[in-house]
Amino acid sequence: QVQLVESGGGLVQPGGSLRLSCAASGGAVSFFAMGWYRQAPGKQRELVAIITSNDITDYGDSVKGRFTISRDNARNTMYLQMNDMKPEDKAVYFCNAEQTRTRRHHWGQGNQVTVSS
Repeated sequence: QVQLVESGGGLVQPGGSLRLSCAASGGAVSFFAMGWYRQAPGKQRELVAIITSNDITDYGDSVKGRFTISRDNARNTMYLQMNDMKPEDKAVYFCNAEQTRTRRHHWGQGNQVTVSS
């Protein structure tokens, strides 16, 4: 069964950088699109960035110019490079992947990102 394992979260100072990873484990599957979402306490989950199998990307307005999403299709692994981080980036970040064949979405468990001085 497909599982998404996230890593790379933690504490960073404003202006600093973090890199998140999301690796799919179990089964031979392909993903049409993968992306990152985030949710702060008491807030609705929002899109951070998405990337398709042919490397088309899109970003939420609040992270454009600061975050970069990428993927390694051979390893079914996705990355989010977060630069110039701001306090409002503090949230739980969730990995999401859409299977090419079934269009089913899979979610990671989430990992905390904290931006504080």
